[in-house]
Amino acid sequence: MNSMHHTKTSFKRFLAVLLCLGALLTLCACGFSDSKMEQKQIFAMDTIMTLTAYGKHASEGLDAAASVINSLHAQLDPDLPTSTTYAINHANGANVVVSPQIAKMLSTAKTVYDQSDGALDLSIYPVVRLWGFVDGRYYVPTDIELSAQLVRKGYDEMILTSYPATGSYSVSFPPRVEISFASVAKGCAAENAITAMRQAGVESGIVSLGGNVQTLGMRPEGKPWTVAIQDPNNTSGWVGTVQVGEMAVVTSGSYQRYFEFDGNTYHHIINPQTAGPTSNGLLSVTIICEDGTMADALSTAMFVLGESRALNYWRAYGGFEMILINKDHRITCTKGLIDNFVANAQAPAYKVRYAE
Repeated sequence: MNSMHHTKTSFKRFLAVLLCLGALLTLCACGFSDSKMEQKQIFAMDTIMTLTAYGKHASEGLDAAASVINSLHAQLDPDLPTSTTYAINHANGANVVVSPQIAKMLSTAKTVYDQSDGALDLSIYPVVRLWGFVDGRYYVPTDIELSAQLVRKGYDEMILTSYPATGSYSVSFPPRVEISFASVAKGCAAENAITAMRQAGVESGIVSLGGNVQTLGMRPEGKPWTVAIQDPNNTSGWVGTVQVGEMAVVTSGSYQRYFEFDGNTYHHIINPQTAGPTSNGLLSVTIICEDGTMADALSTAMFVLGESRALNYWRAYGGFEMILINKDHRITCTKGLIDNFVANAQAPAYKVRYAE
């Protein structure tokens, strides 16, 4: 590998999941007194986020959701000296008090880390930064440089402590370890945004945070939401749609963030074992489950595992459905999606199969 070349990039950010709201219909007898729709867009976590709410409490719900997302963003920025992430990464092994949201992200990531043999590892942050995916100064590291950062991993050495009497948490890592919440942050933000909307009185709504979509209730007329799964080979199109109720739909894909150098393409989903971009034939993984934080964590881990191991994980642990898109134009859906996934007839190159 070459050293000390910052690259001219062809970096592209695309939404990994496209939201298809469909026509807004007159409300049925489903408990809604007002079908008014309101939307708000904010920029946080390096993503344009679209928040949608229906009903008479829509405005309050959107304000509450935006406040939650912005607050979480301020806690998670590793370069912000006042953030919790910064405190963790500069604690030199000491305990750091963390919020329940951060504790959940740490715990969820640890569960997936353990069950996937480290396919999801928040402590891979120094390696991701070396590649330039943190600041946009893209760079192809040497093997020596990668090895020097790889030894700083240590998610298995995390100590997360709960204090039930006060409802508080603390966490500590060895001094060499630095973490990032990038692989779970938007899922957690979406989950908490939906909770804030519900607490404000919203009964139907949806948040779209880049590749993360999470819904509240059903559509106002009582029907499921329709979410389109983006085509990795044609990002203005989709390979199919999935019908969901109150659910999180999260996609990770190699086409979402990448750069090119010397005729090679390098994407942002780093394999914690090799310290390089994951290369196993997958182009995208979509996870569908109720827990937004878990869906976000799984989408990254399953991408790193690859199709066969990801399906084995699903068989072993369950609790979610999955759509895997391979570079050979094969779409593999888990069997729970047989009645919910509809292939796009305008994308005939793709062949769909259902895994048992």
